[in-house]
Amino acid sequence: MKKSDNERLQEMMKRVEANDAGAIHELGCYYYNGEIGLLQDRAKAMQLWTQAVKLGSSKAHYNLGNVFYEGGDIKKAKFHFGAAAVAGHEEARSKLGGIEGSSGNVERAIKHWKIAASAGHFHSMDHLRTGFEQGVISRDAIDSTLTAYNSSCKEMRSEARDAFIGIMAEINGRGT
Repeated sequence: MKKSDNERLQEMMKRVEANDAGAIHELGCYYYNGEIGLLQDRAKAMQLWTQAVKLGSSKAHYNLGNVFYEGGDIKKAKFHFGAAAVAGHEEARSKLGGIEGSSGNVERAIKHWKIAASAGHFHSMDHLRTGFEQGVISRDAIDSTLTAYNSSCKEMRSEARDAFIGIMAEINGRGT
């Protein structure tokens, strides 16, 4: 039986009261988007994400990085993306690469994208491919990163994951 929004919220609040970083982060997301019966309150979301960060949530760091980036505070965005990246958040690492690339720090951008791509992050691998096509990245660097990327993807592969990817491709009209 599917739980109601109110039931889900009550369960989450118990976890929030127990200082569960994941629940606090998730509650922040619900406030940010105005979901499960909560009114949209972005200030409350940021407060919750800041609390989750103090409890070690890399996802909360990533979300704060996005908010600061969208608001034009690149210094704070880099701080939060950096903290999330150190904790293994590959999308945050890729965003750091984008910020560095936009700032003219191509070598640092490439470094971030190589790390993220080596962990299986598709968009980072795509950034590196573009850099290779533009002559900014050597054949050896792209080959070694591609080998690590493929190895990481192979490790993550499962029948359930492949089925999910197929379903998402169908939903998004891309077929398999």
